[in-house]
Amino acid sequence: MTLEFLQSLNEIEITESLTLLSLLIGGIIMAVGIILARIVRLIFTKYYAPKLPQDTAKNLAKLIYFGIIILAFLVFTSSTGLDLSGLLVAGGIFGIIIGFATQSVVSNLISGIFLMIEKPVKQGDKIELPGSDISGTLLDISTFSVRIRRFDGTIIRVPNESFFTSNIRSLTSTPVRRSDAIVGIAYKEDIDGAISVIEKEIYKSMSFVLMIPKPEFRINELADSSVNIEILVWHPREDWDEVGPKLLKVAKKALDSAGIEIPFPQRVIWRAKE
Repeated sequence: MTLEFLQSLNEIEITESLTLLSLLIGGIIMAVGIILARIVRLIFTKYYAPKLPQDTAKNLAKLIYFGIIILAFLVFTSSTGLDLSGLLVAGGIFGIIIGFATQSVVSNLISGIFLMIEKPVKQGDKIELPGSDISGTLLDISTFSVRIRRFDGTIIRVPNESFFTSNIRSLTSTPVRRSDAIVGIAYKEDIDGAISVIEKEIYKSMSFVLMIPKPEFRINELADSSVNIEILVWHPREDWDEVGPKLLKVAKKALDSAGIEIPFPQRVIWRAKE
């Protein structure tokens, strides 16, 4: 009886020692995994991240870091012999519940991944979302949202899903841009003469306007009080902020100098003879 008890006690001690050893090994594996994850993230940030857009590099660094930690945890569970089947079942049920509650979060996450892969725009680009009346400079694309600094200086946060499914107009992706303005002249004035003086003043006052393609002038409308001329000029994209406000000013100066009338709205009233 005493011998059998001692043998069973030895078996318990051996089992406990093996369990403690497994836990020790698992702890070492997790520690090594965390250290390795930090080292790999540091190497990626130092040598590879500068070659990528800032927002893409930041998100990839997070994926690498947590991916290595998850792999280390899986190795830890296999080395300790933990049975996670029950936990997986409970986690699956819990995951379904959470999934319904966080559909938008998951959608924003997936949209963010697609944005980083497709790269329709990059950090620093001036963009416009025509359907949302949002325009400004793209600051970054993070895991769940996009930040845009509007031209009035305020910052707006747009969910990745909304940004990804919107029409995105890039204002800086091409080296040249076209700006336009409309100016009206009186019906009595010579259209070709008005166009000529406006074109000369544009080249004189706006040196950044391109000669090729040259400025275009179109009759936009025969309005109630004026003949409306549309002016279209091409220029480097860096001068976009300057051309818009200045174009109408230059056109008015040219017409005033040439004595060409820019009419006020007016009506002609005929009185019937009695």
